[in-house]
Amino acid sequence: MAVSPAPPAPRFRSGSGRLCLDFMRTLRLRGLDGATEELDTPEALTAWVVQLGPYPDGTVVPVPSEAVLHRARGVREAVHALLTAARGGSGPAGCPADDRALLNQAAAAAPPVPVLDEHGTLTHTAADPVGAVLADIARDALTLATSPVLERVRACAGPTCAAWFLDTSRPGNRRWCSMDTCGNQAKKTTWRTKHASETRA
Repeated sequence: MAVSPAPPAPRFRSGSGRLCLDFMRTLRLRGLDGATEELDTPEALTAWVVQLGPYPDGTVVPVPSEAVLHRARGVREAVHALLTAARGGSGPAGCPADDRALLNQAAAAAPPVPVLDEHGTLTHTAADPVGAVLADIARDALTLATSPVLERVRACAGPTCAAWFLDTSRPGNRRWCSMDTCGNQAKKTTWRTKHASETRA
């Protein structure tokens, strides 16, 4: 019996619990050596929208201009600035004025429109698929920054990871962005260290 090949791994990381946090992850290893820009081309931005946006499979997402790519990166960095301020002592009011203005402007655009078909299936559509997702991201960030659940936003404890995530665990003590990646790596490192110590003893 033939074994079906495993589906390809998603190009971009997700699973943070919030759209705006997933978008922040497109600057991989933020603040660390080896930081990598994942939105390096307009085509990469399109691929992110296709993978993480709300549109149904087969939706054609036009490749945006370089100007839109630049704006998308600006929205991402404004999200980071807002959430950094909101998690700090100044709260969301500490967000720099330019970043606040950019997020407000992005949030004012039309978001993806939900459409329920005759089969009861909900899909989303937009005249500007990329701009609509940027509106969703900005709205999500503004909502999160002023919400009590902001207290559950954590930075991954992985030493080579800078991803943020929303801790939805009941005890609120989640440490890793993903148990499949950073959490699993931490367990392996702990086991190796313990095993090496026992061997030396």
